[in-house]
Order: sequence, then C-alpha cells, then structure tokens
Amino acid sequence: MRIAVATDHRGLILKEDLVRFLAEAGHEVRDLSSHETGPVDYPRYAFAVAEAVAAGEEERGVLICGTGIGMSIAANKVPGVRAALVYDEDSVRLSREHNDANVLVLPGNWLPAERARQWLRLWLATPFAGGRHVPRLALISDYDSGRRGGA
Repeated sequence: MRIAVATDHRGLILKEDLVRFLAEAGHEVRDLSSHETGPVDYPRYAFAVAEAVAAGEEERGVLICGTGIGMSIAANKVPGVRAALVYDEDSVRLSREHNDANVLVLPGNWLPAERARQWLRLWLATPFAGGRHVPRLALISDYDSGRRGGA
C-alpha cells in the first residue's frame, strides 16, 4: 500500500518509528513531514498528506502532532479526506469499519510507539464494512462537492 506520512515537530520520534514499521511491512512510504525540531506550521503538513490522498497519489495517510487535534481539523478541510483522530483500539477499528477513514491521526504527545504500531497495524487491516454506512459517506461526499441537498 502507498502511504503518505507527516508530522510536526512534536511527533518526529514517533513518525520515524512508524515509517520504519511501515517500510518493514512492505508499504511504500512517502514522508511529507517537517524535519525541523522547532515549532512549525502543522497545517502545511496536514494539507500535503490530505491532498496526496484525495488526489489518489497515495492510498492512505498518517498524521501526527502533539494532540492530533490540529492535524485532524486541517486534513478534514480537504474534500475527499476522512481523517480520524483515534484514542483507543475501538476508535481505530470503527474509523475504518464505519467511516472508511483514509487518514489516521495520532497524538504524538502521549502515544507510546508500541501502541501506535498496534493501532496502525489494526487500522491498515480493518476493511470498510459498507452496508448502512455507504449512504452516510455519500452525504459527506455530496457535501464536499457542493451538493448539499441531503444535509
């Protein structure tokens, strides 16, 4: 799978660990991160990953910032992106099963690397359930494209 990854300065160590993990698992990883150790404007990196995923250049994306909140807000501004900030295994699984999330957002401030790898492995392995969730995602897609009749 082709995966774009990015972080701000708060997630550099975790990002490096996850890039190695993904590469070892056979994924093609495109690192769009800041490599600065000082503060950076995280939306630039969120937009870069989100735009690559929305354009089909990458199949999925992974974003990391201190809390994950800023990256998820920024990424979800890009039409076609469903970025999910996760906080436990259930939210990881449901982000894929119910929401077909194409960008995973992780909180770098307090997420240990081993847990992040577990969550990433689960997220990549969990398929979209389809069914009753398809019309809901269609409403989101319609809204993204300016067709707001169902909202």
